[in-house]
Amino acid sequence: MLNWPQPKNIKALQPFLGFAHFYCHFIKNYSKRITSLTSLLKNHSPFVFNEKALSQFQIFKEAFTTAPILSHFNPSLPAIVGTDASDYASGAVVSQVNDSGKHLIEFDSGALLPAELNYEIHDKELLGIVWALKHWRAFLLSLSNSFEVLTDHSSPQYFMSSKVLTCEAR
Repeated sequence: MLNWPQPKNIKALQPFLGFAHFYCHFIKNYSKRITSLTSLLKNHSPFVFNEKALSQFQIFKEAFTTAPILSHFNPSLPAIVGTDASDYASGAVVSQVNDSGKHLIEFDSGALLPAELNYEIHDKELLGIVWALKHWRAFLLSLSNSFEVLTDHSSPQYFMSSKVLTCEAR
């Protein structure tokens, strides 16, 4: 994996992106990190493998060899759903805690849709929470305990008490 050659054109980049996508659940912030490489696939722009793309390419090659060890989901253990949103992507992780500590279950991330790019950051954070809860709905509904949602933004607390919500928050 570490010897994968630097792509010289779109045809050489596509197999790497296919490989990367297959393992996206093992890579934290996958969608946020892959954008500089996927943007090279656009037909209307020339293929220029710049420093940013090269840096991301190297980071992904390293990530595939050092990815964290994921555990199987156990419905009898408490779960934690962590979310984070940026200007153009949302990411989440589900983990569980047992006597030996916190164990990662799965990562996931996705690029925001064009309309969602216009949302305020607090709405993007809430969108990330809703997306994660929908994505891991089967896991979370099977729990015998409650679960926690962790985010690095304080605005989702506002939505729990607000009487008037924006259209996006409804």
